[in-house]
Amino acid sequence: MTAALLAMFSTALAAWLWTGPDLATTRLMRLLSPEKTFDWRSMRRLLVRPSRTRLADAWRRASIELCQALSAELTAGRTPGEAVARAVAAVDFPTSEALRPLIAAARDGGDVSAALLALAPPQGGEGLRRLAACWEVSVTVGAGLSALVERVAGTLRTTQTHRQDVAAQLAGPRTTARMLAALPALGLLMAGALGMHPVGFLFGTLPGLGCLVAGITLDACGLWWTHKMAQRAEGS
Repeated sequence: MTAALLAMFSTALAAWLWTGPDLATTRLMRLLSPEKTFDWRSMRRLLVRPSRTRLADAWRRASIELCQALSAELTAGRTPGEAVARAVAAVDFPTSEALRPLIAAARDGGDVSAALLALAPPQGGEGLRRLAACWEVSVTVGAGLSALVERVAGTLRTTQTHRQDVAAQLAGPRTTARMLAALPALGLLMAGALGMHPVGFLFGTLPGLGCLVAGITLDACGLWWTHKMAQRAEGS
């Protein structure tokens, strides 16, 4: 009975981690609620390490916000260095510690293009690299930085919209794969409720241990295969 309750709790925890509220929903609830509530997002960050895909998506969103904020500051008549410093301060980046060289370069007249390239991560930093190229062209040739930044922002928004459409189409197959992966745990719960003692068979006998290892291996391979196919579809 204890093993069945533990398996049920683990299944419920895994479902909550997959379907928990995202960052935008948490911020909206925090703004609408006058009372201080428990920060479920912080607890989720402690339990789950952000995946590379989510981190790259956060960097892409931050790059779009940076281009939009920079274009607005330049349109308002601010100097490029001041516009970059104010735009960076207005954007919520995944890591704030790495922004200090960029802010220092913008305020002190340093190499902003090199700072942007150093800040851009390998995955999700396409917008920052394009922005660095715009800055380099503006400094070298004397082209209008505001028009270049606005064009980059439009391109990034179009690419992000296409990426979101692909992710929405892949949400169904991914959810189906996760449900199929959770079916063995549901089968264990049903067998335990019927008094068949599946946990004792799986962990207490050699054939049961072999079935457990084979089942976990096949289940993990199925999830990995589905994840790789989804990543390939998003990359194309």
